[in-house]
Amino acid sequence: MTALLRARVATSAFFVLNGFTIGVWVVNIPTVQDRAGVDTVALGWLLLLMGGSAFIGMQLGGRLADSIGSGRVELVAGAVMGVTLLGPALARDPYQLAAGLVLLGLANGVLDVSMNTQAVEVERAYARHVMGTFHAYYSLGGLVAAVVGGLAIRAGVPLPATAAVLGAAGLLLAIVARSSVWKQREIEGGSGEPAQNTRSRWTLQIAGLAALAFMLFLAEGVAGDWSAVHLHDVLDADKATAAWAFGAFSLMMTGGRLVTDRVVTRVGRAAFVRGGSLLAAAGLAVAALAPSVAVAVVGWAVFGLGLSGCVPQFLSAAGHVDPARSGTNVARVAGFGYVGLLAGPALIGVLTAVMPLTAAFWFPVAGCVVAGVVAPTLLRSRTGQVTTER
Repeated sequence: MTALLRARVATSAFFVLNGFTIGVWVVNIPTVQDRAGVDTVALGWLLLLMGGSAFIGMQLGGRLADSIGSGRVELVAGAVMGVTLLGPALARDPYQLAAGLVLLGLANGVLDVSMNTQAVEVERAYARHVMGTFHAYYSLGGLVAAVVGGLAIRAGVPLPATAAVLGAAGLLLAIVARSSVWKQREIEGGSGEPAQNTRSRWTLQIAGLAALAFMLFLAEGVAGDWSAVHLHDVLDADKATAAWAFGAFSLMMTGGRLVTDRVVTRVGRAAFVRGGSLLAAAGLAVAALAPSVAVAVVGWAVFGLGLSGCVPQFLSAAGHVDPARSGTNVARVAGFGYVGLLAGPALIGVLTAVMPLTAAFWFPVAGCVVAGVVAPTLLRSRTGQVTTER
């Protein structure tokens, strides 16, 4: 196995680890909520605290990746990611849960940016598009976590035990992968030291990519929190059937990311994001107008397929703008995307106070259309492209 292939496998493993850890946390939220004695309002604020911590972690991770190398940051963040899940798992009151979620959010943010920056470096070395596949592994980790976490809950396995196993897995992965991370010097033929991180200013391209990531992540957040509610409250589906909406969305997100790199290589990054964003807009529009549960599920599935590979292209493009500051630029785009992911569900909730839920869906539809129209201009920049298509 070549050094480059080892680096790709190792980075893929960290994407799986991150997705799996967050997935285990999500399926255990009701258990943690009951154990810590928090109501839904308090839980909402605590989740927002975790999101804010993740945003801070992303910015910190980006700077560290540029100053000491994304591989080193990825190893450390991966080693502690699973361990931080022990905080929420052991929490017995709201204050302990808050502290645990701050640590989990910070670790998630640092790992998210460092692994994406490492993925950009691997992609640059391959000289062809591979970012979509990395994100497919993240989605796969989340899907596996939903199954394994559900089975663990049904079997009565305590969450602290699951978290301890995850922590051990992260530590083991960091040890095994320590010689496989990709070094910047192998790409640039430099002296072996990461580039000195001088002050990096925002550029119009990075600001534009961050804004578009915000829009599409906002749309993705709507699917996570409102797709099942849509089927249940608007189309009168029972709760089990209503879950099909998000299941279809998630399945198509994962499947779409598995083929993203091949499609991007064939049609180009700009055309891919234009088509994907407009397809997502059409899918959500179909769901909003659906006269039946079956049509709505198809709409949510198409929505997931359209969104699946778009944001990874923004992160990849940001990382290629300036190799010496890949981490900082990826952190900026990912950070604002994450804000959109948090803001989307809240925005829809606010809008439903003055309009029907299906009418509120037209706001993320409009965001997808804007992304489809604007993104090609930003992605056609030479600095945002992988140099060779193979």
